[in-house]
Amino acid sequence: MKQIRMGVSAVALATAATIMAAAPVFSAQAASAPTEEYQRKAPANAPNIVLVLLDDVGFGAAGTFGGPVATPALNELAQDGLRYNRFHTTGICSPTRASLLTGRNPHLTGIGSVMNSADSRPGYSGFQRKDTATIAEVLRQNGYSTAAFGKWHQTPDWELSPSGPFDRWPTGQGFEKFYGFHGGETDQFEPSLFDGTTPVLRRPGENYHLTEDLAERSIAWMRTIKSVTPDKPFFLYFSTGGIHAPIQVPDSWKDRYRGKFDQGWDKLREEIFERQKKLGVIPADAKLTPRPKELPAWDSLTPEQQKFSSRLMEVYAAFLEHTDAQVGRLVQELKDSGQFDNTIFIYIVGDNGASGEGGLGGSLNYMGSLVGLPEPEEAKLAGVERFGGPDSYGHISTAWAWATNTPFQWTKTIASHLGATRNPLVITWPERIRDKGGLRSQFGHVNDIVPTLLEAIGIEMPEKVNGVPQKPISGTSLAYTFDQPDAPERHRTQYFEVFGHRSIYHEGWMASAFHARYPWQAFAMGNKRLEDDTWELYDLRSDFSQANDLASKYPERLAELQAVFLKEAEANQLLPLAGQNLDKSALPDLSRGVTRATYREGAVGIPETAIPKIFNRSWSLLARVEVKGEAEGVIATLGGASAGWSLFLDSDRRPVFSYRAFEAPKVNLVGPQPLPAGEHNLRVDFDYASSGGYGKGGKLRLMVNGEAVATGETPFSPPAMFSINETFDVGIDTGSAGGRYPANAELGFPLKNAKIGEVTIELR
Repeated sequence: MKQIRMGVSAVALATAATIMAAAPVFSAQAASAPTEEYQRKAPANAPNIVLVLLDDVGFGAAGTFGGPVATPALNELAQDGLRYNRFHTTGICSPTRASLLTGRNPHLTGIGSVMNSADSRPGYSGFQRKDTATIAEVLRQNGYSTAAFGKWHQTPDWELSPSGPFDRWPTGQGFEKFYGFHGGETDQFEPSLFDGTTPVLRRPGENYHLTEDLAERSIAWMRTIKSVTPDKPFFLYFSTGGIHAPIQVPDSWKDRYRGKFDQGWDKLREEIFERQKKLGVIPADAKLTPRPKELPAWDSLTPEQQKFSSRLMEVYAAFLEHTDAQVGRLVQELKDSGQFDNTIFIYIVGDNGASGEGGLGGSLNYMGSLVGLPEPEEAKLAGVERFGGPDSYGHISTAWAWATNTPFQWTKTIASHLGATRNPLVITWPERIRDKGGLRSQFGHVNDIVPTLLEAIGIEMPEKVNGVPQKPISGTSLAYTFDQPDAPERHRTQYFEVFGHRSIYHEGWMASAFHARYPWQAFAMGNKRLEDDTWELYDLRSDFSQANDLASKYPERLAELQAVFLKEAEANQLLPLAGQNLDKSALPDLSRGVTRATYREGAVGIPETAIPKIFNRSWSLLARVEVKGEAEGVIATLGGASAGWSLFLDSDRRPVFSYRAFEAPKVNLVGPQPLPAGEHNLRVDFDYASSGGYGKGGKLRLMVNGEAVATGETPFSPPAMFSINETFDVGIDTGSAGGRYPANAELGFPLKNAKIGEVTIELR
C-alpha cells in the first residue's frame, strides 16, 4: 500500500515538473494578468451603503421629526448626519421603490401604480423595464456585494409563480442575496418568505417577528461578506414590512404607549405641530392644515369607539418604535465592526405618508373592509385586545394616519397633497458629512438617491447595462447639500400621480388636483372625469404645509403649472391619464380561462393570481391521498390569517376543512372518523349563493370517498382575494395558517405518513 502511494506521488510530481518545464511562458502570462479581469474592483475607499426604507410612515410620526413615537436609532443617525424636511416619495409603495432603486421617475420604469392596479399602459404596466437598471445592478458591476432584505413589491403578478421567469425578481435586478417577501404586506409573525427564488418557512421557535429576523439576517450577511472580502464594499437594501398593515408587534412592546393617545387625533395633531416647531423641522410660520370634512372629529365618537381607536394607535406606535429598534441594530453592528464612518447610511421614514386604508373606524381585519366586507361593529369593539397580535390583521383608522402626517393634508395615495408624498429623510456619512445634526430644506425626491450615491462613490451611470441602452436619470444628486446648507435647490420640477390624484412641483410652486378616490375605497373607481377635477395652487416657498390655496388669486400661474404637468406627463409615460384603471385584459394572467387545474405534492408558493379564480361562484377541491400510518398535516391550502382555507388531516387522522372569510364566523368541517391506511378521495364543494352577486355566502361540504361527512355555511366569501401576499400550497402551509391546526402542530404543518396523488381545483 505504501509503495503504491509512493508510486502515484512520484508520477504526479514528475508530470507536474514536465508541465512546468514545458510551459514557462504560459505561467508567466497567468501571473501577470491583471486582477481586474477576474474580479471587479470598486473605486478606492468606496463607502458601504445601507439604504433603509420604512413602510407607510407619515412625516409627523417619528419623534425625530416631532412625532409621538420614540425613534432612538433615527435620532442617533440624525445627530451624526443630516435631516431633510422637504424630501418626497411618490405617494404609494411600488412606484416609490421603483423610483428609489433606479433614479428614474416611476412611470418611466413601468411601475407608475401599485402592482395590483397595473394595466396595459406603458407607464402602469406593473413591471420594470430593462432600460432603467437598478442601482444594485450598477454597483454589482462596479465591485460591490449587494443584498436586499424585506419587502420587494416590484415583480408583476404573472411572474411570481414557481415557473418564473425570475429576471424581475430581486436576484435578477442586481441583488446577489434576497430574503424577504413579494407582496405589499405580509403577516409579521408568520410571513410568506422567499430566500432568493425559493419559498421558505420562517425560522422555527416562539417569539418570532419578521423585522427582527430581517435585522438578524442582514447583520449575518454583512459579517460574512466582510469576513471573506474585507476590502469589498457592500450595498444593503433594508426594506421593512413595518409599519404597513397588518399592525403586529411582539407582546413585550404592545403596552409601551398605553394611555398616550386618549386625547384623540385632533389634539394629537396640535401636539405634534408644536413639537415640530420647537425642533425646527418645520418653519415657525408654518400653518396647521385643517381636518378634511370626510374624517370624523374625535369628539363625535362614542366612548367605546374612542377606547377602541386609542388602542389601535397605541399598538401602531409600538410597531414603529420596534421597527426603528431593528434599524438601530444595523447601526450598532456597523459601529462595533468599525465600518460606520465610511458607510453612507440613508434612512427614509416611509415609502409614502401614513396609510388611510384602515377605514374611518379602523379594523381588526382590514382586508375585509378593503374589499367591501367590514366586520360587525360590536364584534370589532369587543375584540380590541386582539389588535396587534397573531389573531388580528388590523389597521388604524384614517384619521390617525392623517394625524401622523402633520402638518400636511391627506394620507397615502392622495398624491395631490403632501400628506402622501413628504417623508423624513436622514443621511449619515461621518467621513464626508461634517455638519452633524444639520437640517436641509432643498427639495428632494426618491429619484435623487441613485445620483447621490453615484456621485458619492465616484462612478457614472453607464449608457448601457447588460447591453441595453439606458434612459437618463430623472433625479438630481443631493451631494451638493452635504456642505452647503443654504445652497439653491437643484431639483426644480417634479410631478406626482397616483390613481388620478396628481400634482406638479415647479420652482417653488405646487399645483394640485384631488381626484375621486379616497384611501379607504380601494376598489371604488368612481365616475368622475379627470377634466372635472378642481386644481389648487400653493406657493411652497412661503407655505411649508400646503395650507393656503392661491388658485383664484393667481390663475395665470396655475395655468402655467398645469401646462408643466402635461409636459411632464407626456415625457414620463403618464398619458393617457385614466385614474385607477383596473382593466388588466391586455396583461398576462396565468389563471385566465382556467377552469380546472391539477397540482401534485411539492407545489408550493403559487400566488392566488395563478390558480383558477374561485371568487363569486361555486367551486370544488378534490384530493387523492394515500394514508400510510399515523398521518397528519396539510393537503392543500390557500390564504392565511386574514382569510383563507385549508384541507388537512388533524392529529387523529381525521380530514378537516377550515374556511375563514375575514371576520365572518369560521367554518370548520371535521370528518367523524380517522382515515384508515390506504387511498382516499377527499372533496370539498363550495356552493355559491343561488342569488349570485358580489361576495355572497355559500354552503360548504366535505366528502370522503364520495360520502358527505360534514357541512357548513358562510354568510359571505372573499369577492376578489383572500390576501395579497399568501400563496396556494400543497403538502405544507407557508406563511400564516390557512386552517385551524392542532395547537402543537409543527411549523407549516407538513403532511406526514401520507402521500398526495394529486389536488385539483375545479370551477363549477
